[in-house]
Amino acid sequence: MTALAVELDHVTLTLSGRTILSDVSLAIEPGQFIGVLGPNGAGKTTLMRALLGLVPPAQGTLRVLGEPLQRGNPRIAYLPQVRTSAAVRRLRGRDFVLSSALGHHWGRPWPDARVQHEVDRALAQVGATKLAARPLAELSGGERQRLLLAQCLLGEPDILLLDEPLISLDPSHQSGVVELVRELQQRLRITVLFSAHELNPLLGALDQVLYLGHGHAALGTVDDVITGPVLSRLYGAPIEVERLHGRIFVMSGAYEVEHAAHVGHSHDV
Repeated sequence: MTALAVELDHVTLTLSGRTILSDVSLAIEPGQFIGVLGPNGAGKTTLMRALLGLVPPAQGTLRVLGEPLQRGNPRIAYLPQVRTSAAVRRLRGRDFVLSSALGHHWGRPWPDARVQHEVDRALAQVGATKLAARPLAELSGGERQRLLLAQCLLGEPDILLLDEPLISLDPSHQSGVVELVRELQQRLRITVLFSAHELNPLLGALDQVLYLGHGHAALGTVDDVITGPVLSRLYGAPIEVERLHGRIFVMSGAYEVEHAAHVGHSHDV
């Protein structure tokens, strides 16, 4: 029987004495595209760090690909919320990806010949071969995200954790990143956890939504999770859900809560 991609059994996660998730149980099947959503501070980043073995559960059991947590698991790739430095922006695309192959990503090292092959393969998989010779400073946000995804694909992971990859991208580039990740997820048959502040850019790609809030979690289809009663529990306030022209609006009174969170964004917990 195929192991679950992610399994939480009565898991509690704490950070600096604060409870982030409380007694959460859920299971994610392999090969799913999961949108991870929730208000600021709900624990999207903490959950991903827990899957990486960096935040051990205070209670309960968390398993990844049927195995106990381990730090540096080569079967998991992680794209954190990043801000590139001036020095990094001077790197050519290929050198930027190569830096991960030489030891700056979650995975195992390779002999030199295999490093070259892995980098070429990863660039081709995300359609970034033509970006290899260009410095990052000359690339658009969407093009830089392709190179970051190429870094993640080194070592052929089974799970891809993407922490807010749409931040600072315009709607066109957001759409391109989501379409690329969905295509990779289906072609490579990997599991994707894709965190975001807004649901709508992900709607065409999602298999399920994992919504976090007030220490709780809800996992299921968009129609099952994105409802007034479920989100009211997760936000701890009355929430209404409105659907218009293929878009979904999560409202608290007259305010669209996801849009407000995006505009006032700071790094999530």
